Amino acid sequence: MSPGAAEKVFWLYAQLPAVCPARVNFLSVIEAKRDGQALSGAQLQEIIRAFTAGQLPDYQMAAFLMAVYFRGLNTTETRALTLAMRESGEVLEFPPDPRPLVDKHSTGGVGDKVSLPLTPLLASLGFRVPMVSGRGLGITGGTLDKLESISGFNTSLPAEQVVELVQRVGCVICGQTERMVPADKALYALRDATSTVPSRPLIVSSILSKKLAEGLDALILDVKCGAAAFMPTFDEGRTLARELVDLGNECGVHTRALLTDMDTPLGRAAGNWLEVKEAVACLEAGDSEGDLCHLVVECAAHLLAQTGRAETLELGRHEAQDCLVSGKPRQKWEEMLAAQGADLVEFKRRLGLDDTAGAVAELRAWRAGFVRRCDARILGEVIRDLGGGRLTKESIINHEVGVDRLAKPGEWVDRDAVLARVHAAKDLDAETARERVASAFEISEQKPEVVPLIREVVSGKP
Repeated sequence: MSPGAAEKVFWLYAQLPAVCPARVNFLSVIEAKRDGQALSGAQLQEIIRAFTAGQLPDYQMAAFLMAVYFRGLNTTETRALTLAMRESGEVLEFPPDPRPLVDKHSTGGVGDKVSLPLTPLLASLGFRVPMVSGRGLGITGGTLDKLESISGFNTSLPAEQVVELVQRVGCVICGQTERMVPADKALYALRDATSTVPSRPLIVSSILSKKLAEGLDALILDVKCGAAAFMPTFDEGRTLARELVDLGNECGVHTRALLTDMDTPLGRAAGNWLEVKEAVACLEAGDSEGDLCHLVVECAAHLLAQTGRAETLELGRHEAQDCLVSGKPRQKWEEMLAAQGADLVEFKRRLGLDDTAGAVAELRAWRAGFVRRCDARILGEVIRDLGGGRLTKESIINHEVGVDRLAKPGEWVDRDAVLARVHAAKDLDAETARERVASAFEISEQKPEVVPLIREVVSGKP
């Protein structure tokens, strides 16, 4: 982040009351938000400070989150909450370097493994990428959960090591350090356990508090909309994207958002290890026709344009695609894995295995025709129930389960062709899940109109 941008962030934070009350009646704060009243910056600062310090119990913060879910926060409150969360811990500090600091964040979806191939691609394009990621929420998988399916890969890094790896390797994917935005780290899991994940101001503050703490120059956001997204409609997604983009730019980070479809899973695999395998395939093939590689290239192209590294978006696309097929990002991926402790020998061995879960069941087409529907929500629920997602914040993930070889809407399938494969721990689980997966598909005689993956781009203030 440039000195001027950093000064702007500190100026914004200074607009909050400088002196917080010595003691805040948290019950009155919860009641005020429950009744639809606006909270002051001081109140939001203090509730975040107290929760981070362990002075506010989970049950009261859960009540506060639910009040925010139903009553919302206005723009001033959201900004105050975001900056209070950012200031709850340490901020990454990088040495002077001509390579811009960039990152990408997705609001989450089924099969969303974009961060895995995108990060080494961006590093290969000459960016520095301090990607701070999270775990699964609801039916959506988390980037850290995917990476932790790789033997030895360490996602828990101190800030000093994050900076060192970014400077040396060019990229890192990790969780928040113990001291980096600790307020968000605690809230992230509690939101999942209290069904307050879809709250727009909580999403905005969670995303941007971490990104502001990374000291970024530019940020690309993937705001997913549809059946398996936090934002089920594009109108809701557009509103969220606008709030994120406006606040990000206001805080000195060049921010842009892509509105993308999440009625259908991204790619052809969903489930932690299965998504890692598909991400590696993207790095190896650079298939611009596949929706995963297409979105990876688009994210990189926008960041090239946002930072002035490409004069136009189209030139950015060409540069990103050429880099992807060059093989350099694949090498950078392995360099990143090794730097973060992964066992590359074991990793490559497992890549060659067809199944690591224990049992596989194929779903075959009951008739010939065009795939009309592949419901991401149903598939996400199946994977979660197989153990691939969290029902509570204490849930233990089974990294091996999931679905792959998914047929996508608009594709022709012959009778008895594979629509999907279910990977489960036991044969009975696989068979039961296959019946549920069948309900996610619809086959018709007429070819359906396929919804574009990227529906809209939101950038700057209108």
